[in-house]
Amino acid sequence: MNHSVHRLEDLRELYAAAVATPEFQAAFGDPLSVTIVEPGEPAGEYEMPEPMAAQADCAGIVATLFDLFSGTRLEPLAQEIAWGFVNSFHFVAGKLGRREDSLADEIGEMARAPDTSEVFTCELEEKQLLCRSTAEQREAIECMRDYAAEMYRALSGWPWSPARGTRASSASSASQIAAQDFLRERQLQARERYMPHGPIVVFSGPAIWHDWRQIWDRLDQIKARIPHMTLVTTGQRKGGDAIAAAWAARPEVQVPVVAYGLFGSGRKVAFTRNRKLADLKPAEAVLLEGSGLQAHLYQLLRDAGVPIHAFRKSDQAPIAPPPPRRAWTPSRELEMA
Repeated sequence: MNHSVHRLEDLRELYAAAVATPEFQAAFGDPLSVTIVEPGEPAGEYEMPEPMAAQADCAGIVATLFDLFSGTRLEPLAQEIAWGFVNSFHFVAGKLGRREDSLADEIGEMARAPDTSEVFTCELEEKQLLCRSTAEQREAIECMRDYAAEMYRALSGWPWSPARGTRASSASSASQIAAQDFLRERQLQARERYMPHGPIVVFSGPAIWHDWRQIWDRLDQIKARIPHMTLVTTGQRKGGDAIAAAWAARPEVQVPVVAYGLFGSGRKVAFTRNRKLADLKPAEAVLLEGSGLQAHLYQLLRDAGVPIHAFRKSDQAPIAPPPPRRAWTPSRELEMA
């Protein structure tokens, strides 16, 4: 997929702001007056990183990775290494989130206890401060993750997504949600950030598909009719599903994506997944010609009366030749400097 024009536009937008974005101002600009940095440590007054510095450094590290490897034999590895950098933020944010949930459970149990002693009250207040401090840390790390992920998308042309699980935060509406979380919260409706609202549009395509423009154009048309849509894909990290996820992550689109991959093993797993997709009662569906799985899903959705936008492999535009890769030369090094 050739995103060179879109990438330049995205990078201009990312570097245009002379001040930190509202997300960084919210996460870094108004810190707790007193916080606990690590469990077991005393409370104290600690500074947060300056919002603009945090934002600029997040962007700079990802951009430097791509710039360093560009035009060299290491260029194909830039995307993998940058993915790992973003994923390190995601890993830490997840760890903080689990700690926050555990603390919240402990606070709930303590609040229901009849003990009113001074020692108990002090312990409860300290645990509440630790929970708020952990939430503040999580929100800051999620903010940095989301901005680094946006730089990754602008430079690679593909949205960043974790290898497994959910990426969701208050700082970004371009969320990518695992099907397990989506179905669980759809039933329990406990935490809204794992439960995107709005009509569902199902997307499914094969692992090999090159014509991204026809998919983006059709999804643009659907979003114009269904502004608050949620896109549910069949969860592949390449081909049609990846193209649809890249469309959803664009700043002007910002559509939440639910990656409904295959869980378990056996021949029936994929067909069971198709039936569950139909049970979501989607408003519309976009299906690309592929294997018998796409044909099976097409029949299920057709029987359910879902409007379907179907594309054949022969409908694709011819594959454009790749642009010539510039070899590294000393003169180019001076040019880049």
